[in-house]
Amino acid sequence: MIVPLLVLFVLLTGMPSMTPKEIKILAGDMVALPCQGCEELWRIGTKHERHVYNNMSAAEQRRMGVVVLKQNLVILNASVNHEGNYSCSSLNGSSQCFFNLRVYTPQSEEYEEEIMLMHCFTRESCELHCQEKSLEKIFENTNTICHKEDNEAVSAQCYSSNIDMKDSGTYTCIQSYKYEGQLYKKTIRTRLKVHKTVDPPVTATIIKPHNNSVVEVELGSKKEIPCLASPCSAVLHWLSGNSFVDTVESSSIFYKEECNNDSLVATLIFKAVSEKDLSTQYTCKIESEGQSGYVTVSLKKIARPSYASLVISLIIILAVMGVTVTVYAKFKIDIILFLRDTVGWFNSTSDGKNYDGFLMCYKSNTDRGLNDQDRKWLESVLEERFGYSLCIFDRDILPGKAVAEAVLDCIEQSRTVVLVPTSPDPHPECGLLSAIHEALVERQTHLVFVNTEVTEDSRSGLLPEALQFLSMTGDCITWKGKRSMALSSSFLKQLRYYLPPPQRTQKLQFLPQTSHVFP
Repeated sequence: MIVPLLVLFVLLTGMPSMTPKEIKILAGDMVALPCQGCEELWRIGTKHERHVYNNMSAAEQRRMGVVVLKQNLVILNASVNHEGNYSCSSLNGSSQCFFNLRVYTPQSEEYEEEIMLMHCFTRESCELHCQEKSLEKIFENTNTICHKEDNEAVSAQCYSSNIDMKDSGTYTCIQSYKYEGQLYKKTIRTRLKVHKTVDPPVTATIIKPHNNSVVEVELGSKKEIPCLASPCSAVLHWLSGNSFVDTVESSSIFYKEECNNDSLVATLIFKAVSEKDLSTQYTCKIESEGQSGYVTVSLKKIARPSYASLVISLIIILAVMGVTVTVYAKFKIDIILFLRDTVGWFNSTSDGKNYDGFLMCYKSNTDRGLNDQDRKWLESVLEERFGYSLCIFDRDILPGKAVAEAVLDCIEQSRTVVLVPTSPDPHPECGLLSAIHEALVERQTHLVFVNTEVTEDSRSGLLPEALQFLSMTGDCITWKGKRSMALSSSFLKQLRYYLPPPQRTQKLQFLPQTSHVFP
């Protein structure tokens, strides 16, 4: 590293005729004189005519307050002793730089002259010029203090994101730099002028309605049409044709104006829309600081809705519903049996009973009841053709039991009880029929009561009182003799309809016993 030669002398003659760069510095501040490309030799001339040669020690340089760092001549603590002309050049004299350093004090005129001027605008960010780039390239800035000179006790921010008019004034920024354990300072004074931000003129605009709007109205009814515009400082008018609409509320057509949330609203009000109003064009006009604009609005009568299609649709729906109900009422049994046989609808879950039905016989009061052959045919059809599991008294009752107890056991194990009229047969005890009625009510077992056709000759023969109670308890179907023996007969369809869907359960096996018939 080449140690710079510092020479302190008075430049009287022999100085090259080159205008030096003038640098003013506040006494006590540090300053850096950049010497780009001329790092070989510094020469200094001051009015005290002191000379420093290149063989000066580092201690002597510090005593003089002058040091060369990174091609810069740095004066650490400027005083009037450092005023003078400075130059730097290469050893061969190929390039030179010249400076004239002037040191001033707070009492001198230069103190008020050496102020930087800044301009900022309100509601904008503003940053004071508190940086000395030549020093920051050499030293590390340890601290920066800013204060407004009219109130030095209060520190000020060097940066503000939202400047105000009251922030105008003169600011002093003091930067601190450390060199060899010592702090040195640099003072920068700035006069800040804050100007009021001038907002651009607001464009007067009608927000709604849109131009050439069509408003649907109903004759004879009240109608309000708002005209929304911005800003509130604008003026809104409504025109009917080429005439201004009145603002008096006693008029049949008038408008009222109000400002809400920086939006201006002028509402055109029709007390009762007439035919004449439909042929008139209405205009909402805005005016503001030499600006103007307008939108036009026309009225249209609301078209009366046609109810023909609605009535026709309603009639069709009602007709379809009527046909559906009629068809379902007429073919309800056939539909349910079809769904039950094909897709298994309406099938109930297992209820723990062993039989789908308990087939009992009672003595008919006519000669139209089922004989033994008819009864066996009915049992065979229900079990073998339709898959029902039946409890037959003379087949499934255990011998040795009392009749009443055996009947009640069968009712307990069956999901439905079917009473079939037979003729001619012996007449059982009426008390047993009463017990059956009580058992059905108590166990809530479903009952299907089969009766016979009533003719004029047999009307005199009335059912016993116990059978009348039973017939009123359950569903009744009529046995019509040979006509009921067809698989498609109404009798079989009704019987299957009232019986629950067949449920395959393990059938209890009993020893056969003599048949018994119950009235």
